[in-house]
This record gives sequence, C-alpha cells and structure tokens, in this order.
Amino acid sequence: MTTILKIKRLDPTVPLPSNGHPNDAAYDLYASHAVVVSPGERVQVSTGIAMEIPPEFMIFIWDKSGLSHKHGIKTLGGVIDAGFRGEVKVGLINLGDEPYIIEKHHKIAQMVLQRRELFQIEETDTLSESSRGERGFGSTGK
Repeated sequence: MTTILKIKRLDPTVPLPSNGHPNDAAYDLYASHAVVVSPGERVQVSTGIAMEIPPEFMIFIWDKSGLSHKHGIKTLGGVIDAGFRGEVKVGLINLGDEPYIIEKHHKIAQMVLQRRELFQIEETDTLSESSRGERGFGSTGK
C-alpha cells in the first residue's frame, strides 16, 4: 500500500517535492524565493508548500549533500509533525567562507517521510549496565 502525502501549493509556481531517482529515500524541497546566505548567517527559506502528513508519520528535513559538502550550507534541524498545516520553511546556515546565492526554485533541502514510534517515558534511579557505559564522544578512538 502506498502512503499518500497531501501537498498544498501556497505558491503556484513552486515545484512539488520530487526525488531524483526512483529508489531515492528523500524528496527535494525547493526555495520559493531567492535569498543570499552570507558566511555564518542563518536564514529561514520558504518552500511555498504546506502538507498534510498522515497521523502515524513525521517528516525529517535533511541537508542536500552537494550544498553541504561543496558550499557549507547546512540545515538547522527539522522535524515536521503530522498536525502542522502551515508553510514548510527550512532553516539554513552558511558554514562556508563565501556568500551563497539561493535562486527561486533551487533545491535547498530534502525531506524524508518516516513512521513515528510512540513510546512511554518511565523515570528511574538506575540504568542497566552496558559495555560502553558512560563513555561518550571519542570513546571508540580514531
């Protein structure tokens, strides 16, 4: 059974999310307007779309690998809950050394539809032992 993700165009000219290849997991999101992102600057880029996400799902917003690797353009978090019906906007930061120009209708991020798992929080005073324990960042070496 195919899951349906309803998309409402708020800007009739903006492309619908699409994937580049039939088996790609993520769908590209497009800018609804042009913006320049200076080095170190954070911006919020409108996509010109709103969505109706099925209740048992959520959307994750991820980097476009070419933008992040070649230009330092990274997304700033992004989980869209099923109940949200407003315009999808993507937070971006330029970690590069040069201003980056996003043109209208350029790909800015990608989204992944994922089934959500409900869970219950249980407070406790103790946690079970594990082989890793409390060793954190860098605990496995180089």
